[in-house]
Amino acid sequence: MIVHLIDGTYELFRQFYGARRATGSDAPMGAVKGVLRSVAQMLEGGATHVGVATDHVIESFRNDLWPGYKTGAGVDPALKAQFTPLEESLAAMGVAIWPMVELEADDALASAASLAAADPRVHKVCIWTPDKDLAQCVQGDRVVQVDRRGNQIRDAAGVVAKYGVAPQHIPDYLALVGDSADGYPGMPGIGAKTAVTLISRHGAIEDFPDGVLGAGRERALLFKTLATLRTDAALFDDVDLLRYAGAGESFAAVAVQIGDPGLADRVAKIASAAAS
Repeated sequence: MIVHLIDGTYELFRQFYGARRATGSDAPMGAVKGVLRSVAQMLEGGATHVGVATDHVIESFRNDLWPGYKTGAGVDPALKAQFTPLEESLAAMGVAIWPMVELEADDALASAASLAAADPRVHKVCIWTPDKDLAQCVQGDRVVQVDRRGNQIRDAAGVVAKYGVAPQHIPDYLALVGDSADGYPGMPGIGAKTAVTLISRHGAIEDFPDGVLGAGRERALLFKTLATLRTDAALFDDVDLLRYAGAGESFAAVAVQIGDPGLADRVAKIASAAAS
């Protein structure tokens, strides 16, 4: 089986700003509708096992480790108002949904990928997000990253081609170069080329000779902690819990609420086809 893991927060942002560029306005539940349609399209395309991770709140345990780490400040109110409705709508649709509070959606995706990959029945795990953090979860061609924005499927060789380091060294790479989206700056004077050279020469930051980072070593290790995704979230104990089995009775009302009443019939046909 193939397990599809979706970054719901990224998809919500993508749908929100895509619709705003296309129409110049914000429909109250337009981004939610866009995400649900996208998931439905995936199911119509043959996906059977699907899970979606979301940031129920933007903040996480990482905000306690680094004061500059990303927060929910600055998120457009019209977008923020759709966070919880997205989670509720996906649940009503019958899709496995993991709203994260102490951890981030990225941690949920990493944990779900680890759990799914441990099941011998699973022959591929697809993580649907362009987020460079998730590149650390890639394993050969069995756990891959699907970058819809770049129209690429990135296996381990693809991660090396894009970043210059193997998936397991993505946290080292991000610690050195920084991640402006997550709010930590990296190490002064170290850009992408230097980071790749250092990692290629020495391996993990923990194995760098003492003089390489000097007084900045502890800060680099802190940034690596920020960049390292957790894989211990207890999201499910059987991958078959991700098998799509159809929507709940409330979904027809949800479809009307988000402005796409026909989506309920569309989803019913998907479930009927899967059952047969």
